[in-house]
Formats: sequence, structure tokens, C-alpha cells
Amino acid sequence: MKIAPVVRQALLKDTDEELEDMRYWLSRPAHERVAAVTRLISKSLQPGQRMDKLHVVQRALHL
Repeated sequence: MKIAPVVRQALLKDTDEELEDMRYWLSRPAHERVAAVTRLISKSLQPGQRMDKLHVVQRALHL
């Protein structure tokens, strides 16, 4: 996946990156959001280490 640069000028006090991030991720399909979370988790684990799923609540995704 190639990341395209996005340039936007705004005053720092007028920018709410958290809200913009939330809007971006909510605009993406569920399978893309799941893939992004999986990629982030994989990068945080040591080689050979598996994710501790004891605290993960699994439910069916409605696509």
C-alpha cells in the first residue's frame, strides 16, 4: 500500500486532529479498519509472540 501525501494549511488552534482521524477511519470500510488494527498489533509484538486474546471480546462483523 502506498501512502499519498496530504498537505493542508490551518491554524494550530483551529485543528482537531483527533476528530479528523475519527472521521477518516469511520469513512473506511470495516475490513480496512480491521486490517489496520491487525497491522498495528503485529508491529507491537515480538517475533514469535502471539496476541493475548483473554481480554478481547469477539463478535460477528456485519459487513
